Amino acid sequence: MSGSYENQKNKWKQNVDKTLQKFPERKEPFETSSGIPVHRLYEPEKPEDGYLEKLGFPGAYPYTRGIQPTMYRSRHWTMRQYAGFGSAKETNERFRYLLDQGQTGLSVAFDLPTQIGYDSDDPMAEGEVGKVGVAIDSLEDMEQLFAEIPLNKVSTSMTINAPASILLAMYIAVGEKQGVAKEKLTGTIQNDILKEYIARGTYIYPPESSMRIITDIFSYCQENLPKFNTISISGYHIREAGATAVQEVAFTLANGMAYVDAALAAGLEIDQFAPRLAFFFNAHNQFFEEAAKYRAARRMWAKIMKEKYNAQDPKSWKMRFHTQTGGSTLTAQQPDNNIVRVTVQALAAIMGGTQSLHTNSKDEALALPTEDSARIALRTQQILAHESGVTETVDPLAGSYFVESLTDEIEEKANEYIKRIDEFGGAVKAVEAGYMQREIHQTAYETQKDIEKGEDVIVGVNEFTIDEEVEPELLRVDEKLEKNQVEATQRIRENRDADAVTDSLKKLREAAVNNENLMPFIVEAVKVYATVGEIANVLRDEFGEYTVM
Repeated sequence: MSGSYENQKNKWKQNVDKTLQKFPERKEPFETSSGIPVHRLYEPEKPEDGYLEKLGFPGAYPYTRGIQPTMYRSRHWTMRQYAGFGSAKETNERFRYLLDQGQTGLSVAFDLPTQIGYDSDDPMAEGEVGKVGVAIDSLEDMEQLFAEIPLNKVSTSMTINAPASILLAMYIAVGEKQGVAKEKLTGTIQNDILKEYIARGTYIYPPESSMRIITDIFSYCQENLPKFNTISISGYHIREAGATAVQEVAFTLANGMAYVDAALAAGLEIDQFAPRLAFFFNAHNQFFEEAAKYRAARRMWAKIMKEKYNAQDPKSWKMRFHTQTGGSTLTAQQPDNNIVRVTVQALAAIMGGTQSLHTNSKDEALALPTEDSARIALRTQQILAHESGVTETVDPLAGSYFVESLTDEIEEKANEYIKRIDEFGGAVKAVEAGYMQREIHQTAYETQKDIEKGEDVIVGVNEFTIDEEVEPELLRVDEKLEKNQVEATQRIRENRDADAVTDSLKKLREAAVNNENLMPFIVEAVKVYATVGEIANVLRDEFGEYTVM
């Protein structure tokens, strides 16, 4: 054990040296306010049996202690605040404001019609345009969204699923107009359709057709966008729907395996696409459980990729994930209290080793965030990064009896769920059978009962309430926005080359019928200003729409 441990430690030191050549540590030396040195890594004096298998070293299998040898000593996580409302022009102004305030990556929220593949002038979109995110109908909107934002310098995450292929195609086209080659684009599309059937409902096509589109994206990006993350497998929305931390890990990893299986069935090699898989987790209030959850999920995914799928590239074993603080934990009552909740949640994500982070604004239980509340949310991350000292050593919670026990328990219980899902034939079959949905609904019901009985205290809601609350200033979306967006979309249709659009949509339809990769045809369609709805409707005609039985 001793010799093996020392060998692994030496490998870690070699990895540190390589990392420091590319990403030097932020300062030297690291020390507390009392002048006490803070070491890069803390470890047991006498490692117990199983230490290397369970914890190991940061940047090495099984990645329990983080996916980088130096973690935040070299680089902080990406501060990627989620934003989007109203028109592309308004959202662009918010993006540029947040970048000026020190945000280091963009994260786009789309309105409901865009999320389910309808244009703003479609009757189905009435009353919803620009309400919960930005309205994107055509390439012109995407051009406005990223005006004066160089895509070769900014990483962009797009929370879009059923029409992810269309929005990615628009992003590629904007990059080309800016002179940025596809190969240089960096970012992530969520593209996680299975959790839509489980938790959110913004699906369009049946599961089988949706999985085909996803593998088309994998294949296209493997050849054309090597720096882009092709999927962000989301536990966030599963947790928002009422799941426990254990269910969040289990159902997310089960979905991840379904995407891997689909890609392999489509003929892709595991080590070709696995390094570009990314994950998206929630952060709730129970600090230690949340930190342990991330550590357990990393270890589980590493084992799955290495042992189940026989991936050879260590990059395939690494779970890279984004975290967002828990929207469902925010209260409309006493909204200033949400700043405290978000701080605790963000700290759990940091202590758990997240790669990027969004902190919710205090007013999000009431409306879209104001500029002031969005700035406070970003400042929360910056204070944790620069003033708390928690980023100065790797995995500061490692070795805690409580944290390590929680990590083991979460792994064990999550594996029990995965075993049950495997008995259905995998995540797709389990979704079609409604298994995960029923489990989440039951958990959400039990949680709500506990709150109503007062067994779970929610400060400001069922305890420590006040009689009269001051109504906070809220962001209101101008009612004229929908009319303006509809008119702009109709102008696009009038001014574009109609024959080129018709031809591009015809070719897309033929590709769908002939089982060709759809992405090149979608890219060509958006370049001639075919709209989101027009492209989605071609695929609706060929694939049908999914309805819950």
